[in-house]
Amino acid sequence: MVVTKGEMIEYSDISGCYTLRPTSTHIWRILQKFFEPEIEKMEVEECYFELFVSNKSLQKEKDHIQGFAPEVAWVTRSGDSDLENPIAIRPTSETIIYPKFSKWIRGHRDLPKKVYQYCNVVRWELSNPTPFIRCREFLWQEGHTAHATKEEADIEVLQILELYRRLYEEYLAVPVIKGKKSELEKFAGGLYTTTVEAFIPNTGRSVQGATSHCLGQNFAKMFEVKFEDEKGEKALAWQNSWGYSIRMIGVMVMVHSDDKGLVMPPKVSAVQVIVINVPHNDSDVNRKIENACLETVEALCAMGIRVKQDPRDNYTPGWKYAHWEMKGVPLRIEIGSRDLENKQVRTVRRDNGAKVNVPMAGLADTVKVMLDDIQQSMFLVAKDKRDACVQVIKTWDEFIEALGQKKLILAPWCDEEEVEKHVKAKTKEESGACKTLCSPIDQPEMPEGTLCFASGKPAKKWTYWGRSY
Repeated sequence: MVVTKGEMIEYSDISGCYTLRPTSTHIWRILQKFFEPEIEKMEVEECYFELFVSNKSLQKEKDHIQGFAPEVAWVTRSGDSDLENPIAIRPTSETIIYPKFSKWIRGHRDLPKKVYQYCNVVRWELSNPTPFIRCREFLWQEGHTAHATKEEADIEVLQILELYRRLYEEYLAVPVIKGKKSELEKFAGGLYTTTVEAFIPNTGRSVQGATSHCLGQNFAKMFEVKFEDEKGEKALAWQNSWGYSIRMIGVMVMVHSDDKGLVMPPKVSAVQVIVINVPHNDSDVNRKIENACLETVEALCAMGIRVKQDPRDNYTPGWKYAHWEMKGVPLRIEIGSRDLENKQVRTVRRDNGAKVNVPMAGLADTVKVMLDDIQQSMFLVAKDKRDACVQVIKTWDEFIEALGQKKLILAPWCDEEEVEKHVKAKTKEESGACKTLCSPIDQPEMPEGTLCFASGKPAKKWTYWGRSY
């Protein structure tokens, strides 16, 4: 598997749990370094909330917990003794945080209240755990906010969604669709859910990349998150929650990897450039090659480029090339005796295999430009592949044909839950369940008289449909 050979994870003896190796934790840290300053500009404050939640708190919001019930892990014993009151391990933190909000918020001057945390959560997936995509324990970021008005909450939902888009597109080079989930697919207990949806062309499946939810006042009602407004009257807060997880890394791997292994976008790659010496049978020449490699590393480091040299003499250059290609390093620099003679290096791009001889003079500047080009090129290639999979349909027959071709289907829909349930049930019987993925926030024009592809009723919106992870 590419994520093990690429040294991203190590399997655990507990199904669905994995050790994240430095390659993965570096990516996680890079995403965090971008995201934290952005939300702190929005005056969101960092906290850390407890891992455990009482059954009493979970049961306060039954619609919410119903959505997570099959995945909740429980602590039932302490040593040899059974616990009188079993304790749940957080599958998400609404029911942990909102009792605190009810204590911290008293008047309108306490609003908005905005907190976030980076932590682990546990969701006991019952079948088919997949590294990064569906894990029993995983890292994530979650934000929770309370506002005086729905208008404030609505604005924040989209601000966060745009930051998630930037994480995917600007850092992971993965194109995403900003959209709204259907009532059937929204966050349990929430008012509405927005998403950035990614698509994997090789498998024809979509991935919910990250979500930003408007929770409305439902949780405020359950947990008594109230405030005294400017008129001195009691009012319920409007709440949001939002989060992204290590699933982002899995999406990146699936979108960019090839038969040789990982392909890392330069912005998140722990090693952006690997320098490899091509040995010569003359020891003096070898010493000069080694010095040139060291000078190259120093020059690139001085430019802030993350660079490593592979000086191991017990492996051939060819073995090293394959090794670092498997790990997805964006750019390889080779230096041999002929390169010394010509005062150049050989560069090899991981994304497209292009080989270019580059003068040693000004090499660091050239490499920086190349890395920027690789980042942009990876995004554009991925976007072209994704766009080539989008199929606009108008009828049920066109829908079934596109589904069989593993397309990302954009269809006119009447926005009725029973119709969505019918489509899901019928496709499950015939070829594997298909569902709504999201309705794009930027809606294409809907010609007058357009009918829903599934019901024949007047269409209300364009919606993406397909199979998903």
